[in-house]
Amino acid sequence: MDVLVVGAGPAGMALAAACSQRGLTVGLLDPNPERRWVATYGMWSPELPADLPVSAVAARAAGRAIALTEHRLGWEYVVLDVDALRAHLVDRSAGVTVYAGRAVGSPARGVVALADGSTLRASVVVDATGRSRPLDPNRTRRVSAEQTAYGMILDEASLAPLVAPGEALFMDWRGDHGEPGWPTFLYVVPLGGGRMLAEETSLARRPGLPLATLRRRLDARLAHHGISVPKDARTEKVSFPVDQIRHSGRDVLGFGAAAPLIHPATGFSVAAALQLAPQVAGALAEHLPADPDRALAAAQETVWPTAAKVIHRVRRIGLEALLRMPTGEVPGFFEQFFSLPDAHRWAYLTGRDDIGGTVAAMASLFRQSNWRMRRHLVLPALMRPLEANDELPALPIRAN
Repeated sequence: MDVLVVGAGPAGMALAAACSQRGLTVGLLDPNPERRWVATYGMWSPELPADLPVSAVAARAAGRAIALTEHRLGWEYVVLDVDALRAHLVDRSAGVTVYAGRAVGSPARGVVALADGSTLRASVVVDATGRSRPLDPNRTRRVSAEQTAYGMILDEASLAPLVAPGEALFMDWRGDHGEPGWPTFLYVVPLGGGRMLAEETSLARRPGLPLATLRRRLDARLAHHGISVPKDARTEKVSFPVDQIRHSGRDVLGFGAAAPLIHPATGFSVAAALQLAPQVAGALAEHLPADPDRALAAAQETVWPTAAKVIHRVRRIGLEALLRMPTGEVPGFFEQFFSLPDAHRWAYLTGRDDIGGTVAAMASLFRQSNWRMRRHLVLPALMRPLEANDELPALPIRAN
């Protein structure tokens, strides 16, 4: 076959479908390829792929955030209907051959070894397995910085004290949960059909903040606002790394969260994967089946052009700054960030190719910061990554 995609999540299925649409012979491997997607995926409406059907959008809302004060974000926030998204990608994957099995490695170029001892072969192999990355021989073994969250799905009316109809609460850093310690925020988004997701979230921590802590805080926060939770309320549990290194398999293309396309500052990756899938498929189709080596190189360059590498590095520095920031100063940091001009916030939160916009956003944030915050923003770029937040060292104090 021309392309074998390992991993049948949104990124893997989007790429498999795009490759099939370009006339390539495609295989899709996953331990449970028919599994239902249960995570909540959101993005800003300008990021929606043009060919995504209306049915794949579950809800739209005006975005707002609360740090020290309230901010209107100026962009519409979109929550995807995961069942409709999957059905759309399945429809576009009519020519894809689906294999049920677990990949355990790639012993040679174009070969994928399965747990049952069998192998699959393709001109180009894609690792779209998310955090596990079984085809990456150098995947990191150190403690990851993780985004963790615990959420409950409630009816829209019950969350009226927090969110007005037609709104999404992107971040609420108020300490309404009443606990000291690592800072967390509330994320509230509509899911369609009168349902909403209320989620207590730790943006990033090394290691991730335990889900039990987040559940306790969510319960306390909702109680603070007089919101009662039904005993049979559905829950959502989130845990994924935001600091994985780039996929290092020389003979394999990393895609989706395995690339990783995860934004170190937000945890978002699905928008980037959906946007990149047809571009990567085009790069592969241009050279297959005649030149697999050139096809793989072109696809790798499409996923990681120089601009994307630079921007990802800048955002990783921002992540390390956040991990080292004193907990009491985190809401103030986001107050400054959400006070930036729309263009600066957009450049930092979304695109992968606007180096100038990303640097301008960081420069603007630095200029409006006091000296203490400037130290928090700059010093992590000169220091080794923090091993663990459980042993957070103090930043050096400058003598006056």
